[in-house]
Amino acid sequence: MSRINVIDTHNANAEQQELLDAIQSQLGMVPNFLKIFANSPSALRAFLGLHSIAGEGSLDEQTRERIALALAQQNACQYCVSAHTAIGRKVGLSDSEIDANRAGSSEDAKAAAAVKFAQALAEHSGDITTAELLEVRAAGYSESDIVEIITHVGMNTLTNILGKASRVDIDFPKVDLQLAL
Repeated sequence: MSRINVIDTHNANAEQQELLDAIQSQLGMVPNFLKIFANSPSALRAFLGLHSIAGEGSLDEQTRERIALALAQQNACQYCVSAHTAIGRKVGLSDSEIDANRAGSSEDAKAAAAVKFAQALAEHSGDITTAELLEVRAAGYSESDIVEIITHVGMNTLTNILGKASRVDIDFPKVDLQLAL
């Protein structure tokens, strides 16, 4: 059971309901973590804005999901591992690719560099080495791509923290945090 109130049609004020209705019309559902965000309409609008902008960038949706999976696993957020496993499958990631992402890599060499870089950013709070930066550049990522990877690290870290702090109920097929060996 969530430790932070879940906002839904039964307890939403007009502003919260308007935001939830917009999410419902766009996604066909309102994921529970967004119902937690809805406690603060300002925070929810900020997250939705960042998510929208981050989705418009040069990183493809598969790479964005790879990063999300790696960070969710690294940060031990079962809600986010479960959600991004479902979303990853929806955008075409295979089960073996999802496993590789959760382990901090990828079956695709270029994407593996992005995942590794994202994990280094998260692990060291952005204090990466020059070698790590050169490695992601050498893999073919532009300055724009690098800034987008950093943005996705921040956004996913935020949702990982929210998921863990709230202990939000998982509304996706539940995935165990334990990696299969």
